[in-house]
Amino acid sequence: MDWQKEDLKYIWHPCSQMKDYETLPPIVIERGEGINLYDINGKCYKDVISSWWCNLLGHCNPRINAAVKKQIDTLEHVIFANFSHKPAIELCQELIRVLPEGLCKFNFADNGSSAIEMSLKMSFQYHYQTGNPRKKRFMALSDAYHGETLGALAVGGVDLYSELYKPLLLDVIRIDGPDCYRCQYNKHCAGHYESPSGKDNTAGCRCECFEKAEKAFQKYADETAAIIVEPLLQGSAGMKVYPPLYLKKLREVCDKYNVHLIADEIATGYGRTGKMFAFDHAGVSPDIMCLSKGLTGGYMPMAIAVTTQKIYDAFYDDYLKGKAFMHSHTYAGNPLACSAAIEVLRILKDEQIIEKANKRALYFNKIIREKFLRFKNVGEVRTIGLINAIELVKNKETKEPLDYRQRTGYQIYKKALEKGVLLRPLGDVIYFNPPLIIEEADMDYVTDIAAECINSILT
Repeated sequence: MDWQKEDLKYIWHPCSQMKDYETLPPIVIERGEGINLYDINGKCYKDVISSWWCNLLGHCNPRINAAVKKQIDTLEHVIFANFSHKPAIELCQELIRVLPEGLCKFNFADNGSSAIEMSLKMSFQYHYQTGNPRKKRFMALSDAYHGETLGALAVGGVDLYSELYKPLLLDVIRIDGPDCYRCQYNKHCAGHYESPSGKDNTAGCRCECFEKAEKAFQKYADETAAIIVEPLLQGSAGMKVYPPLYLKKLREVCDKYNVHLIADEIATGYGRTGKMFAFDHAGVSPDIMCLSKGLTGGYMPMAIAVTTQKIYDAFYDDYLKGKAFMHSHTYAGNPLACSAAIEVLRILKDEQIIEKANKRALYFNKIIREKFLRFKNVGEVRTIGLINAIELVKNKETKEPLDYRQRTGYQIYKKALEKGVLLRPLGDVIYFNPPLIIEEADMDYVTDIAAECINSILT
């Protein structure tokens, strides 16, 4: 059977212009192991973007496989309203040990966008029920990405995804977020807030850009329920990294004005930034934290919106008072997903995954800087944890972007696929966001291939 032809006969792929598939048909994957994916013809692809950032511990991890297989023989699913099960309870017990202080109530969903929607509704309803009905708007940063359902899309700020739908979206208060590469205050964080050696290299940056947030709070706080952020790393904006100090300042101003701080840790959680959660770098806690992707190691669709006792208590009353949070998902708290998520936490602890990944991250960033900064079109290498991003520009001195119509990043992506490396760029930002278990030999291989492809396309 011609599987590619059959795919194109039926399937509308996500985030794709299907006309591109005329020249680059879908690659049909048969199996996975570690960071490797194998197509139906046996060709190997190094998955250094973790299949959209969710594969945490490698494909077909034996321990997660066993946990899901064991669970499926016991209970596959049960309604989560007035019913529960051991895996969900055990997952909460495990998570509360590693979450930032104060987060203790877990509301389950089945995907990241749904967790974002849940957190927005939760914040609005909290304020409504605690004497602040005027607080019905939300703040968000420029270039943010929080998902693609309408509420999540509204708080997002990447026009590629949201421009067309703006007539349908909430009226969000948009704050110019940190842009450390093109800093308006002439500070420079060298692409990341901490060098691979562990030394602070923010060059005197005190997050002067935060004044934009302060002005927004002064003007709009009385009508704002919450601000939502991707902590430290704005993924879809091109892996833009900013300092933890920004989060500390944000926590202070939210407390001052009674505005909730929502952390979208869907992409940044579970060791991606070098700590369990990005907020751990700042030493402060959000009011609501959204989790997904690495939550189940990329195995099962699941998300959680975790919040505080204070927020939970505002919904706790006699039924006829009408204060319940009437939000539900059919697959909320799915036992299979919970079992995978429990095993992920156990593997992280038992095998010291994050600690080992941080050691390898030093090597990864070192070779990336050595191999790519020499190119005339590489404007910056930025890093946090094992994540490394390479921004390609037309002019290194002026930081002028490449002509987007040339689709340079896409051309590099296609060339890398020919050579067996999966790099799915963000515009003209080439990035590596591999499973935490990647070894140095694979780091060498994928960076060599990426360098060859950049050289081939841009020279």
